[in-house]
This record gives sequence, structure tokens and C-alpha cells, in this order.
Amino acid sequence: MAAKQVLLTSDGLKKLQDELENLKTVRRQENKEAIKRARSFGDLSENSEYDEAKEEQANIERRISEIEGMLVNVKIIDEDLADTDTVTVGSTVKIKCLDDGEEEIYAIVGSTESNPLEGKISDECPVGKALLNHKVGETVTVEIPDGVTNYEILAIER
Repeated sequence: MAAKQVLLTSDGLKKLQDELENLKTVRRQENKEAIKRARSFGDLSENSEYDEAKEEQANIERRISEIEGMLVNVKIIDEDLADTDTVTVGSTVKIKCLDDGEEEIYAIVGSTESNPLEGKISDECPVGKALLNHKVGETVTVEIPDGVTNYEILAIER
């Protein structure tokens, strides 16, 4: 089975590369020291510090492997080429909830970069998926856990 393509903006790629660098150079070294320190406490069979340090080591290595796997399958979204006629990954969209009149602005990004608190929603989440390929003035219906919500697309930007 082919690995899933990872969509990232250039900022998202930089953040992922920086995280990988930090894990390999800083976090690994800190963890190595924590394991060494815990070993010095003696009996490893009842050494909770050692167990915690080894668990952290596994988490660090798992994340390194995960990021390296993503970077092999990355596709950069060129936000400067994002279409402003229709919503695509890389678009910034201003929408209005027709239920309560609230307006929101979201950047449509790949799932790896998604962070709703920063206004970045995934092209795979219900709202992001519903907005894709629609134009300004169109209304989209989104199924959410609480039911159905309708949004009007007010603007599409890069």
C-alpha cells in the first residue's frame, strides 16, 4: 500500500523540519543523560526514573520515525498559486455561519498542519472537506456531531 501524501505549506514544512532537528539533536541528548542518571540510582527493576526515561526514549524515536516518514511523502502547497475562485488546499476562506451569523476565517491546510485554535483547518475535517471546490456566494452544508450547519462563503484569498 502506498504511503499517504502529506500536504504542507512551506511554513508547515519548516516547523516539521525544525521539530525533527530538535528531536535528533536536543531531545535525544537530554534523554540519554536522563537514562544515564537513572541508571546511577541502581536496581533497574524498581527504578521508576529509568522506566520513565526509557518510555520517553521510545516516544522520541517514534516521533522521529513518524516525521521522517511524513517528509518522504510531502507535497508542498504553494499558497501563492492557490486559486481565489474556488476553495482549495492553501486557500484562506471567510465564511458565515447561517445559523448564528458568526463569521470565521480559516486557512485550509493538510491534516498534518491542522490547528483550529490558529485558524488552520484540515482539508479532511468536516468543514474543510465541505468547503473544497466551492465559490464565493455559495452555501455549503456541513454535517457535524451536533447535526447540520450551513455556511456561506464570503471570500477566498491566498
